[in-house]
Amino acid sequence: MNVDLVHTTVLLEEAVAALAIKPDGVYVDGTFGRGGHSARILQQLGVDGRLIALDKDPAAIAVGRQWRDARFQIVHSGFMHLDAILRESGLAKVDGILLDLGVSSPQLDEAARGFSFRFDAPLDMRMDVSSGQTAAQWLAKVDESFLAEVIRDYGEERFAKQIARAVVAARAVAPIHTTRQLVELVGQTVRTREAGQNPATRTFQAIRIYLNQELEELARVLPECVAHLKPGGRLVVISFHSLEDRIVKHFMRDMAEGDKLPRNVPIRASEVPLGEVSLIGKAVRAGEAELKANPRARSAVMRVAERRHAH
Repeated sequence: MNVDLVHTTVLLEEAVAALAIKPDGVYVDGTFGRGGHSARILQQLGVDGRLIALDKDPAAIAVGRQWRDARFQIVHSGFMHLDAILRESGLAKVDGILLDLGVSSPQLDEAARGFSFRFDAPLDMRMDVSSGQTAAQWLAKVDESFLAEVIRDYGEERFAKQIARAVVAARAVAPIHTTRQLVELVGQTVRTREAGQNPATRTFQAIRIYLNQELEELARVLPECVAHLKPGGRLVVISFHSLEDRIVKHFMRDMAEGDKLPRNVPIRASEVPLGEVSLIGKAVRAGEAELKANPRARSAVMRVAERRHAH
């Protein structure tokens, strides 16, 4: 497994700045990847600071375990286990949590992982290759109507029914084992697509999101993140497609608004219940220079919320 494949961290400066690092603070990088954000956080931490990084991907863990820094701890786990990991570490509250929800470039670029339609490889798509079923195993058995639902809902693919029908017809003849088989199958089914986008893009995205339960894990962890923040602590989330961003946007907005009172209730402004967080700035996107250097940043959206101080 090649852990040296290059990964360009998206919104590196913006994300770490948004955390408002305190030198003696405790931070969580919920998606270590190849350590771009973590390295920059450690640069800003003092000797008493602490950083806990999590990742599902054994290749990412291999990179993190090479680091020699007493302030740094890496854990082979998805952020869905954040609550248990912080409790085991003796940490009830932290100063900041960063979630970068993108698939890392090495995951996309290492053909054997089966995330990308640009290489012919076994259809795997698991973030954690040590557990769970592969995309090939799932496609061999999944019900046609459920497959169509997954491709439609997670890939926002308007040809979902046709693709599902084609997959079921093809697997009756021979198993779908490789990325190329799936790409060609989708390509024959989807005749029109946005300029520059492979017809299989949305289908690959949908299967990856479903297999790794990405949206469900995100929705579950966001409330845990806020619960574990100290007053003034920041939650920074970088999303890479509209489904993720919608979950983050709505969650942060609802947490900022607090309990909604019935209309026309006679109450002083100072008595209006505040939400648990305040929103920090507007959604941030990659600038022109970053987009030129790293086209994969084009879909990134960063949102920031800060835990309110108790009143």
